[in-house]
Amino acid sequence: MANERSEKRARKKRRSGGLLGVVNALLTLLVLGILAVVGIFLYGASQFYAPGAVKTEANFTVEKGSSVMTTARRLEEQGLIPQGQLLPSEWLFWGGARALKKDGDIKAGVYALKPNSSMADILNEITEGKPLDFFVNVIPGDTSFQVAERLNADSPNLTGELVPIPAEGTLLAVRYDFFPGDTRASVLEKMQAEMKKKVDAIWAGRDPAIDSVIKSPAELVTMASIVEKETGVASERPQVAAVFINRLKKNMRLQTDPTVLYGVTEGKAVLNRSPTSSELKAKTAYNTYQIDGLPPGPIANPGEDALRAVAHPAAVKDLYFVAKSANPSDGHLFAETYAQHRKNVALYRKAAAEADAEAAKEALEAQQAKDAGESVEPAQ
Repeated sequence: MANERSEKRARKKRRSGGLLGVVNALLTLLVLGILAVVGIFLYGASQFYAPGAVKTEANFTVEKGSSVMTTARRLEEQGLIPQGQLLPSEWLFWGGARALKKDGDIKAGVYALKPNSSMADILNEITEGKPLDFFVNVIPGDTSFQVAERLNADSPNLTGELVPIPAEGTLLAVRYDFFPGDTRASVLEKMQAEMKKKVDAIWAGRDPAIDSVIKSPAELVTMASIVEKETGVASERPQVAAVFINRLKKNMRLQTDPTVLYGVTEGKAVLNRSPTSSELKAKTAYNTYQIDGLPPGPIANPGEDALRAVAHPAAVKDLYFVAKSANPSDGHLFAETYAQHRKNVALYRKAAAEADAEAAKEALEAQQAKDAGESVEPAQ
């Protein structure tokens, strides 16, 4: 009986010892697991924030619709984050983005990465930084020939076939941003779509007083292109538009120099001068000294301000204007009568003559200074 009790105690002791061993083993594994996780975390964090593989400034493109993992893989492929790590850099980058809750914040674009950028720096740049700008400008008064040249210029950023010269006046004069790799045709289509949208809206809200002489959106654009070429002073565009509309209402010819020059160049060159006597007499379709009414189409691509100026001209009776001086930024002198206009012309000629005399005087002084061995570099 004593032996039986002793054997039971031994079996019980063996069972408790085995259970304790299992518990100890599990706890050991748990501790080792925690240490391993902590170790991996610390290693990953150190790699995530360590100076990176970018040794010189480099551009990196985040494609449209890219995920964090796709972006990380492309970074590693391009050698912009370390390669051949114990833990793959793409997984560290993905994990860092998830931990920092930035995995949904990546923005498409081209980014300039600074030398020694860590993975954390790169993540911050492509989620919070500003991408490089890629754009084409249509400057108010540009011809379609000039814009087509700009789109067709050699560029690693625009792709596709060269675009033909679009119809004059069909491109809204604003800045057009694009993504590297976009086609020239897609940018041109955007320019044309923006122009149509803007013209339709402005035409719908036009002053009905212009309807007797501006009878369609196309004529609005034609007149706006003339206004755009006649003045670069924003504040006087409605007054310039009023002059031309008033002249049309009185069956007077527009007699505007930019249309004459467009008839000479067809928009394929820029002539920064007044028309010659023979050009003024030439009977071209665009010579508004020789034809009645508007020319057959626009002479440039106008901006929104010029379009609105034609749709809402100033409430004035002016029929004439002339430049105040040889400096275009000085604007114009306006007149209701030809008699006043002649006086304004005399003022312009006096100002121009004084400017010419001053320029001639400055040229003589510069020559004398040069002969004396002095520098004649422009003042800074």
